[in-house]
Amino acid sequence: MFNPLEKIDEYHWRIPRSYKPGMKVEGLIYADEKLLKDIYRDKALEQVANVAFLPGIVNYSLAMPDIHWGYGMPIGGVAATDIDKGGVVGAGLVGYDINCGVRLLKTNFQYDDIKDKIRDLVYALFSDVPSGVGSKGDIRVSAKEEKELLLKGASWAVEKGFGCQDDLECTEENGAIAGADPDAVSDRAYERGKAQSGTLGSGNHFLEIQVIDQLYDRDICDRLELDLGQVMVMIHSGSRGFGYQICEDYSRGMIACLQKYHINVPDRQLACAPVNSDEGKQYLGAMRCAANYAWVNRQCLMHLSRKSFERIFSMSWQKMGMALIYDVAHNIAKIEKYTIDGKEKLLCVHRKGATRAFGPGNPALPERYRDIGQPVIIPGDMGRNSYLLVGTKKAEEDTFGSTCHGAGRVKSRTASMKSTNLNTLLKELESKGIIVKASGRDTIVEEAPQAYKDVNDVVNVVHNAGISKRVCRMRPVGVIKG
Repeated sequence: MFNPLEKIDEYHWRIPRSYKPGMKVEGLIYADEKLLKDIYRDKALEQVANVAFLPGIVNYSLAMPDIHWGYGMPIGGVAATDIDKGGVVGAGLVGYDINCGVRLLKTNFQYDDIKDKIRDLVYALFSDVPSGVGSKGDIRVSAKEEKELLLKGASWAVEKGFGCQDDLECTEENGAIAGADPDAVSDRAYERGKAQSGTLGSGNHFLEIQVIDQLYDRDICDRLELDLGQVMVMIHSGSRGFGYQICEDYSRGMIACLQKYHINVPDRQLACAPVNSDEGKQYLGAMRCAANYAWVNRQCLMHLSRKSFERIFSMSWQKMGMALIYDVAHNIAKIEKYTIDGKEKLLCVHRKGATRAFGPGNPALPERYRDIGQPVIIPGDMGRNSYLLVGTKKAEEDTFGSTCHGAGRVKSRTASMKSTNLNTLLKELESKGIIVKASGRDTIVEEAPQAYKDVNDVVNVVHNAGISKRVCRMRPVGVIKG
C-alpha cells in the first residue's frame, strides 16, 4: 500500500513533497477509490514521485487514471518543465513509441444497414493493412523521400494522394510538428523505419470498426453529424521501429547528461538534458522526426482503410462520408505557453500515455472546433468501449491541457497469456458481436479485455474532474490487431 497518498477529493489524490527528499513538486493523481485498487498493483506511484525530482518541473508531477508502470516515467504521466529555469526534456519522459496516437473517422453507415458486411470488412482490412511485428507496407519510400516525410509529416502522404487537405486540418499540429531534424536520427533508426509507413504494428495497436451506442452531448454530436448506431473507424498506431530506436539511442545517450548537468534523479531511466542544451535540442529534433513519421503512418493507414471500404461497398470514401474527426498524439513532448504564478512561461510538456485536451477558444485548434474544444479520443480494450470527448479550459488550467489516453493495463502481457484461454476469449467476444482478426494468436490473448482497466471507469474520472467532457461512446464490432 502506498501510504503517503493523501485524498484531496473524490477524484484527486496527492503525493506530498515530504514523501521523498528532493521532490520539487507534489504528485497529483486523477483517480477514484475503485481505480486506486488497480493503481496500487505496480510501482507507478513511486514513479510519479521520482518524476517530481526533474529540474524545472512546475506545479505537479501528474498522473491520469489510466496510469501504470512504464520506463522511468509512468504511462499516463504528465510533466511540464520551465525552459528558462533549466527545464529538461527526456527520452524516457516521452516513451519508446513516440507519437503513438489514435484517429477517429465517421461514416454515413448505420450498423443495422451493413451488419451483414462487417465480417467481409474485417477480412478486407486485415488483408489490405499490413500488421504485426516487423510488418512492411506497400507504400514504398526512397531514401530522399524518407527525410522529406520526416519534415513534412502527414502532408507528405496527402501530396502523394493518400488523403485530402481536410485530413491535415483535423490532425494535431496539422500532422507535422515544426523543428524536426533528420540529421539527429541514427542510421539504425532509418533502417528500422524503412518500409514501415502504413503499417499497424503489434501489441495494443489496432484498427477497429465501431458503433456509437451512447450520446452524452447532443449539441456537439449534431455539430459533428454523429448519431446512435452510426459506424465509426478508429486507428491506433505510432512510429513503429523508427521511434523505438530513437528512444533507445537517446535514453542511453542522456545518461551522461546527468553528471554533465548535475541532474539528480532517483532513477537512471529518467535520464534527461536541459531543453536548451545541445543534447536536449538534438533529442527534440529526432523526436519530432518520429512524431511526423507516426502522423504519416496513421494517414497512410486511414488511406488503406478507406480503400478497403471502397472495395467492399463499391463507392468512393467521400460518398460513404469517411471524414476524419481528429487525430491525437499520446507520447510526445511539446513546447507550449502557460501562465505560471501570474507569468506567461514557455514550458516543455511531456505527455507519456496522455492526450492533449485543449479547451474552447485555444488558437491551436482548427476553426471548426474552436468553439467546442479539441476532440479527445480515448480507446478502450477490444471487448468494451471507446470514447469521443472534447477538451476543456479546466484542463488547460490544471493539467497543462492534458487528459488520459486509454484504459491502462492492469496485467502484463505475460500474465495475460497465463490467465487467458484463447478459444474461451474468442467465444466471449463473438457472443458480444465482435469479430477479431490478428496476425498472431498470442496478440489476442495478450490484449484480452481483462488485461485492462474498464475504460468506462477511467473516462468517468476525467469527465467528472472536468479535464475533458464526454461527447459519445462507441462499442467495437470488428477488430484488427497486430
